[in-house]
Amino acid sequence: MKRFLAFLAVASLAASLAAQPATLPPRESGTPETVSVTGTSRVSLTPDRFSFNVGVQTQAPTVEEAVNENNSRVASVIAALKKAGATDQEIRTSGFSVYPQQNYVQGQPPRVIGYQVSNSVTVTKKQIADAGRLLQVAINAGVNEASGLQFEVSDPARGRDQGLRAAFDDARAKATLLAQAAGRGIGRAIMITEGAEPIAPRPMVMARTMAKAEGVSQVPVESGSSELTYIVSVVFEMR
Repeated sequence: MKRFLAFLAVASLAASLAAQPATLPPRESGTPETVSVTGTSRVSLTPDRFSFNVGVQTQAPTVEEAVNENNSRVASVIAALKKAGATDQEIRTSGFSVYPQQNYVQGQPPRVIGYQVSNSVTVTKKQIADAGRLLQVAINAGVNEASGLQFEVSDPARGRDQGLRAAFDDARAKATLLAQAAGRGIGRAIMITEGAEPIAPRPMVMARTMAKAEGVSQVPVESGSSELTYIVSVVFEMR
């Protein structure tokens, strides 16, 4: 009888506990509600550096003839560039290649009929106004290949402060708009992350395989402006 009464007491207690509604743990206090946004800005800067590639391509029946002719013509180009104001530090060799020229006849193995040698140099200089004149000098000195005229901003930090501030202001404006749409306001910024590195589009002029020039005029070039893009991601507290 005592065992039966004890069993009834335990069963009654279990039923009483099961009848009570389940409760969720309280939300952690002090955790702010936030809104995360990304802001962008663009800063236009005047380029202060240019670069271009120029080269000489020669062809001859033997490797020795092709290389020797090429060496002579490239040496003349480099000498002319230095005489026009480019320094040793502003001229560097950027490519050299030797390729056999082959004649293909159906049913027969290819036959080497000569060799092509290419040698190119890259000129990099800060005086933008010299770009067209140096191109003219190189072409008149014997260049028959040119490519990659680019105008660059040598120090991207020039527009960094302005760009990052503008990107943050853009992020705050977006956060304010989103918070207002939800009937709220924004408070302090609790996390700021800088986005990708600024990217400056590079104006470029391309020219390939030119005929040997005789007394060409100065090449007209315009540097335009370069645009740097800044990105920041910001987490704002909502109120």
